[in-house]
Formats: sequence, structure tokens, C-alpha cells
Amino acid sequence: MAGSTFELACELIARRSVTPADGGCLELVARRLAPLGFSLERMDREGVSNLWTRRGGKGPILCFAGHTDVVPPGPIDQWGSDPFQPEVRDGFLYGRGAADMKTSIAAFVTAAERFLAIRADHAGAIALLLTSDEEGRAVDGTVRVVEALKARGETLDYCIVGEPTSAERLGDTIKNGRRGSLSGKLIVKGVQGHIAYPHLVKNPVHKVAPALTELAATVWDTGNEYFPPTSWQVSNFHAGTGADNVVPGTAEILFNFRFSTASTPDGLKARVHEILDRHGVEYALDWTLSGRPYLTPRGKLVEVAAQAIREIAGIETGLSTSGGTSDGRFIADICPEVIELGPLNATIHKIDECIAVADIEPLSRIYERTLDLLLR
Repeated sequence: MAGSTFELACELIARRSVTPADGGCLELVARRLAPLGFSLERMDREGVSNLWTRRGGKGPILCFAGHTDVVPPGPIDQWGSDPFQPEVRDGFLYGRGAADMKTSIAAFVTAAERFLAIRADHAGAIALLLTSDEEGRAVDGTVRVVEALKARGETLDYCIVGEPTSAERLGDTIKNGRRGSLSGKLIVKGVQGHIAYPHLVKNPVHKVAPALTELAATVWDTGNEYFPPTSWQVSNFHAGTGADNVVPGTAEILFNFRFSTASTPDGLKARVHEILDRHGVEYALDWTLSGRPYLTPRGKLVEVAAQAIREIAGIETGLSTSGGTSDGRFIADICPEVIELGPLNATIHKIDECIAVADIEPLSRIYERTLDLLLR
């Protein structure tokens, strides 16, 4: 339990880094990496802390990526212990960020330390890309570092994002892609008036209802080998003044696509507009693309990570693209092979977030073995 990965994880958890605060986590990581010969470059933006660090010259380059920020702990009195005072109970390390994803960052560091102690003259390069803006707006974090690297012609060959991906056992799931997220804010225009005079009003709810029915029933695509079919869902519907005798003048509908590589943002937008127009809806529609889908098919990185899991954890891993978005969507812009691999995700964002102490060192060993297989 007193291993270096455990100790570093505890030090990181103890720092109150509620997004977009970093709480000194990056400084702690930098102090561990500097003696190993890593270059350290801060790329802070608009109150967000970002660190790009690299050791080695030409490729192949393997990058570990993650975030130091955590979601708010919620009601402190409902926790079994202070969420920012790491505590071990019944074989589990408790604290905000224990699973998502401070333990993964600690495992990145200790894996690199052990690997370099044996292979100081390794091939290729090792890098870490860390941010404090993943759980929040995600506009001044990883995406800004990727933009800076792209502007100066730097690319990556492989990237492992330390998001918690495991379901039942450590290493049982690798995320080899994520769906994109496309949101719409639809304002349907009508004419407000007294509910008893229907000939003097235009009810936007009535007008948009047939179009919504068709949108909900539309098969946008059938997915593919790695992705389920694209999903369209309404998240909010607002109309009315609060009075029961007034027809609303407008209706506001918020909806979202979680879409696969089988569809494109422009294609989805065009189909929505076609349906609304065909139904004669008078509307304004604003779109927000918060992430494009990315996919890493079976290849070198997936194979190597699966081998490392097999050797260290003794299980066969599976591939998945389920769940929400991650910073992998930004990194895929400069890296052809991106996967997510981390601890169990059962308690992330919950009260009493935790990780099994017995999983901490093996996670670091999986990362170390992946380094050895790719950069030996």
C-alpha cells in the first residue's frame, strides 16, 4: 500500500482541484518528471492550467494524456471521509479524483520512472499532456495544447488517455473511440394569445409536434463494427407563460445527437432542417458541435495495450466506444491511434468515489509494459 503510485495518487487527491483549478497538481507532476530529463512547457490559458512535457527526440512518440481537475464533491457530510483527504477503508482508496483520474496520472508518472530506470536509451519519445479543464468547459485545456502542437508541426504516434474505462475488473475494457456530440437549440415561432380564440393565435407546440415525432422516429444511421447507431434525444422543452389560458408565442427545444463515424455533423444538420422545413415549422436553430467522433481500429496500440493487460492483469480486454466525450476527441486531430485505458468507473462523479488499492500498482505496470513494448 505504501508503493510510490499509491503515495503519489494520495498527494494528488489531497489537492483541491475542482475544475478549472489545478491545485498545484501539475507542479507536483513536473517535479517528478524534471529529473528524468523531460522538457516542461506550461501552456496555461484563461485560468486553465496545461502542461506539455516530453522526453526523447524523433518518434515514435507515445503520449499519456489526462486531467487534474475534478467535479465538485457534492454534500461533504454524505462522504465517509473528507473527499480531499485520501483515506483507505476496506481495501479502497477514497477521495475525489481517486478513479477520475488522479490515480491514472500517478500511474503515468511511476510507469515512466520505472521504465526509464531500465531503458534510459529507449527508442522514440515519451510525452505527457495534462490539463485542468476536462470536467468543465473544455475549451482552454487539451484543445489549446493540441492547437499549439499542430501549429508548430508536432504530431503524436500513440496516445493513452487515462480515463476510467474498466467495468468489472481492471483492464477489462479499452475505449478505442468515442461518439461525437452535436447539440441544437431550436426556437419555434408562433403567435401568443388567449387560449379561447384559436383563430387569433399560432401555437408553436402544435406546429412542431409532428416534426418532433418524425425526428424521434428517424433512423440516422445503423452504426458500424465499433459504434452503435446515432442517437437523437430531446433534453429540454420549454413553452408557455405559466398561465393556463395563454397560448405561448414561442417554444424552445434543446436536443442532442450522439453520433458515430457513420454520420457527419453537416449531414445530420441538413436532415434536421429538411424535416422541419417540410413540416412548415417557422423556426431559428443554433448548432453547437462539442466533439467529433474518433475511432482507433485494431492496430499497433490496441494490440500492445491488450498484450500488456493480458500479462499484468491476466484477462482479455474488450473494445468499446460507449459513454460520453473525452479529450481524446481533440488529440485524435494530431494522433492516428488514441485509446482510453484506466481504472474502474463505477464510482466516478459519485459520493465516496474510490479505487481498489489492489488495482493501483497493476495500472501503473500496464502503462509501463505498454511503454516497453512500443519504445524498447
